[in-house]
Amino acid sequence: MSVSVQIPYALRHECAGKSEVEVNAGSVQDALTDLKNHQPKLYRSVCDETGAVRKHINLYINETIIHRVDGLQKKLEPGDLLFIMTAVSGG
Repeated sequence: MSVSVQIPYALRHECAGKSEVEVNAGSVQDALTDLKNHQPKLYRSVCDETGAVRKHINLYINETIIHRVDGLQKKLEPGDLLFIMTAVSGG
């Protein structure tokens, strides 16, 4: 099933400036695998060498945050939006 992944402005340079990409995925993990295969630069910005989501990245399904421990197995439904959010800090 096709799911839309929303890309934050800070990462759009990794996917030719697109604000969203479509992936074929039944779960969050499937979405990340599809990104790895079709948007490898974006994937490397989201996940580390082991495939874990980077600490400064948060993933949301619609408006619900995905927790790193069990969230990657969350099922995606038709019409769901997967949001990639980058943490912002300053001082």
